[in-house]
Formats: sequence, structure tokens, C-alpha cells
Amino acid sequence: MDRDSLLNFFLGLGVGAGLGLLLAPKSGVETRGMIADKAGEGRDYLRERGVELRGEADELVERSKEALSRQRENLSEALDAGRQAYREKIDALRAEPQAPVEMV
Repeated sequence: MDRDSLLNFFLGLGVGAGLGLLLAPKSGVETRGMIADKAGEGRDYLRERGVELRGEADELVERSKEALSRQRENLSEALDAGRQAYREKIDALRAEPQAPVEMV
């Protein structure tokens, strides 16, 4: 969303809220009380949702750490197996008798 669209959105929001207050069937005191109540509900909802999202994020981070640890272990085991196979092949080659090399 670009800057002008965002500005237009907030301008429309303000105009709509102003017209809503002017044309409201309730008195100003009741309307302000209702707005305060709704703002409080919104704040509470956002606080609860923030706590939920934090918990989900923490869980995701923990699962990611576990997966990374497993991958690190798998890679380490694969490298160790490769090193061992290399050593065994080198040892086998050294143990083979060398064929004489002919000069031409």
C-alpha cells in the first residue's frame, strides 16, 4: 500500500467516525462511553492476541532449533562416515602390492 492510499484510508476513517458521531442516535456521553468500551475491548483483544502470537512464535523457534540440531547431527554423522570410508579405501590401496612400472 503506497503512502497516498494509506493517507486516504485514514482520512476516510476520520470523516466516517466524525459523521457517525454527528448522526448517532445516542447522546454524546453515551456515544463516548460506547467508544471507550469498544476501544478497551480492542486493546484487550490485541493484548490477548499478542500473547498468543508470542507463544506460537516461541514454539516455532523451539521446533526450528530442534530441526537444526537434528540436521547438524545428520551432517556430522555423514561426514564421519565419509572420512571412515576414505581412510578404509586408502588403507586398502596401501595394502595392495604395487605392480612394477615398466620404462619404455
